[in-house]
Amino acid sequence: MCVLAIALGVHPRWPVVLAGNRDERHDRAAAPLARWRDSPKVLGGLDLVSGGSWLGVSEEGRLAVVTNVRGFGPPDPARPSRGLLVSDVLTGEGRYARPGPSDAEAFNPMNLITIDKGEAAYLANRPAARRMVLRPGLYGMANGGLDDGWPKTDRLKAFVGRWLDEAGDDPARLLAALGDEARPKDELLPATGLTLDQERNGSAIFIRGPVYGTRCSSVVVIGADGDGRFIERRFDEDGRTIGETTLSFNWPR
Repeated sequence: MCVLAIALGVHPRWPVVLAGNRDERHDRAAAPLARWRDSPKVLGGLDLVSGGSWLGVSEEGRLAVVTNVRGFGPPDPARPSRGLLVSDVLTGEGRYARPGPSDAEAFNPMNLITIDKGEAAYLANRPAARRMVLRPGLYGMANGGLDDGWPKTDRLKAFVGRWLDEAGDDPARLLAALGDEARPKDELLPATGLTLDQERNGSAIFIRGPVYGTRCSSVVVIGADGDGRFIERRFDEDGRTIGETTLSFNWPR
């Protein structure tokens, strides 16, 4: 993912609410949201280039979502795919099924949020490897650190907060927020080593571009009874909707 907001224990009806966009090159092959053939309790998309995923849930009570982090130079192609962290956490198998700071150091710059049977945690490796347990609250991240104050992150958090304040009962309404293309003023843009035009082009919640842009919008909501919904809306290089999938799942109580 490249921008997301996640509410943990904020609303009694919805203990977990996540809304986020995956921004990527349009020519990078990916499989849409589905139950994984080899792990049918796992729901998520799949990166068909390097493997792994950017966001998923498991009916064993797990969630994982990853973003990359800008401002630390180009990625090292020799390092493992950051999507491997997501797939290992979701399946509960593999070297990174329960990753800690020492594991994070193996990857290119990244943020990872996980939920594993009730415990939510944040793991990052820039500027230093660290892990912290997340208390109830509304959090956001893009390609900086957790709650770094990027304008689009704060804007998406505000959208999710209003939805919760209104006792939202239609998760699909959050997809409209993920389509927001408002750009902040230049003086509010982060400085991550990109040109000013590049920072502008990536500053909206929804990025429209012929080469790189928002590939899908995702919403995950999990109720107090453990019933959950995962919605994914997919887009082409012109920002047009080309598909949508909604899957139901259940977390153990």
